Amino acid sequence: MKKYIKLYLDHFGYSEGDFIPSEISGRPAVDIHHILSKGRGGKDEIENLTALTREEHEQAHEGKLTEEYLRDKHNNKLKEL
Repeated sequence: MKKYIKLYLDHFGYSEGDFIPSEISGRPAVDIHHILSKGRGGKDEIENLTALTREEHEQAHEGKLTEEYLRDKHNNKLKEL
């Protein structure tokens, strides 16, 4: 398992194989996405990681789900803890 995925799972108390909801839709997430890509300086930090469905992940890479939108949704999830 990649370190950033383990970081996300551990932070939110998930185990491998658990249902992990997308932070956008609540549907089953299949990807942990870097909000700011590593190629643009994003880090493997909980503040930069979000759970997405495959479709949402593709939309993020296409720019349909903006970095600002993803960060806002993720910050709301972090505040719930």
